[in-house]
Amino acid sequence: MAGPEANSNGDDGVLLRLPPVRGIGAGRVITGLVLAVLLPPGIEIMVTVLGFRNFAMIMLLQLAVAVAVAAIGGLWPAVVAAVLGSFLLNYFSADPVGSLSIADPTTLFTLVVFLAVAYGVALAVGLASRRAQEAARSGAEATALSELALRILSSDGSLESFLEKVRGNLGMEALTLLGAPLHGAAGAAGAPPEWRVLAGAGPNPPVTHAAADHTAVVDPHYTLLLRGGPLSAHQQRMLAAFGAFVVAVRDRQQLVESRRDNVRLAEGNKMRTSILRAVSHDLRTPLAGIKLAVSSLRQEDVNFPPDVERELLETIEEYADRLDHLVDNLLDMSRITADAVNPLLTGIVWAQVLPQALRGVSRERLRNELPPNLPPVQADAGMLERVVANIVENAVKYAPDSDVVLTARAGEGITLGDRPASELRIIDHGRGVGHREVVDIFQPFQRFGDSPSPSSGPGGGVSAGGGIGLGLAVAKGFSEAMGGRLAAEPTPGGGLTMVVTLPLWTGDAQ
Repeated sequence: MAGPEANSNGDDGVLLRLPPVRGIGAGRVITGLVLAVLLPPGIEIMVTVLGFRNFAMIMLLQLAVAVAVAAIGGLWPAVVAAVLGSFLLNYFSADPVGSLSIADPTTLFTLVVFLAVAYGVALAVGLASRRAQEAARSGAEATALSELALRILSSDGSLESFLEKVRGNLGMEALTLLGAPLHGAAGAAGAPPEWRVLAGAGPNPPVTHAAADHTAVVDPHYTLLLRGGPLSAHQQRMLAAFGAFVVAVRDRQQLVESRRDNVRLAEGNKMRTSILRAVSHDLRTPLAGIKLAVSSLRQEDVNFPPDVERELLETIEEYADRLDHLVDNLLDMSRITADAVNPLLTGIVWAQVLPQALRGVSRERLRNELPPNLPPVQADAGMLERVVANIVENAVKYAPDSDVVLTARAGEGITLGDRPASELRIIDHGRGVGHREVVDIFQPFQRFGDSPSPSSGPGGGVSAGGGIGLGLAVAKGFSEAMGGRLAAEPTPGGGLTMVVTLPLWTGDAQ
């Protein structure tokens, strides 16, 4: 079991060692006893050799010896030095010399005062030593708590890891944090609601009230249950401080969760606002075109030539396809935003998805330069088709005067993390995108220059189907859902190159 001296100072197992509060060590006591036996006779031998007979000065020298021994060995060696020094003073320096009897009562009083002063000095020195050690311990505890507070404020550590630190500090077997029952909660059979287990630490959490050796009420909302040995006074002080830190960690977690919820709500509101804007403008335009064409065809008093009738039907089909594309992007973006994308990953060769992905795109604008025998990548066939279709449609739309080139490669140091990967490059030679706009082009409902017209967008632009700015956002979301990435690079000579990178398939190719 971890002792109270160990203060955890991080998740990597580094420990803060607090100095223990204990008496003077055995080594110092032995040293003090040796000096208590040797120094007083040494003083008497020295003054005898020098012929110095001043009783008061010799007594002060013996008192200095007792103080020095007290500083080294503590109380009892100092008492030994004081008693031995008083006997030596009586025998060698007090009249009659060479005898333990004392002729002058004043000398007896002086020896008694000497013993009392030596004993008092020894007590004072020992007390000062203990107070110094206690001060060092308190300073170390304050430093440990300060560093722990800084780590709490500067990290996103979990409540469980923090409770593990507390458990290690206090030397407990297990520790559990309970939270007050939620409002409106009811116990079984009408019993009072039970407190909720929020987190725990130890080999077999949680600790119940029945199994707890210690209970610490942190505040009206939190209680700590501890199982282990007894707690010393300084451990109880540490527990009180840890309780305040537990509340701080828990409150911080709740703030982070609230912030995350607020961000999610803000994104949802932005999504709903953008969808309403799209429905009010971008979706109504093709609907108006379809209705106009249908209304024209339904006029019984007008006979349209076959070529005009064919043109009106083509308009209906074109606008219907456009609506279908916009609705698909809206639904896909809502799935991506709600983290509801669940790809069915299989092994797919890039060329397999091109027929469906490039359906409806003029073959005169495309140059397929994919090399043969490329290894399969890990992907969802439907999602990969949407990724390629959205990127190609943007490239065709915003680079009207250039071909769109598709090429791919694998190996040659292409990786995703530690996995080998392959990349598909969709290259155009339009206006391109500036470095500052590269991040914005992948944002949903974001169009370059905030304009749907082809003249305002770059090559490979940001809005699929001339609509609501979701093409690249959906492509990026699907790429990341499949474990890959989508990035934009400037094309040498002008334009934009979109790079789809996916990990190589490690299972059976299909």
